[in-house]
Amino acid sequence: MSQNYLKVLGTIDTVQGNCSHCGEETILVAVIKDYYRCTNCGEDTKQHINGSIKYLKLDEMDKEWLKRNHPSE
Repeated sequence: MSQNYLKVLGTIDTVQGNCSHCGEETILVAVIKDYYRCTNCGEDTKQHINGSIKYLKLDEMDKEWLKRNHPSE
């Protein structure tokens, strides 16, 4: 692998967690701050921190906010 490729991978925000959609322990990739996409099922989740970190299903308000503020390219 090239050094440039490894540099890009080092800047991608990834976490290991339980996806609330598919229920699997998986790698979640940050879409934007506090919003992650499951690498297993492809659904988006919202990070919630309250003594422990959880990844919650997005409600319709979250989905609309993402569409307005961070449109897909």
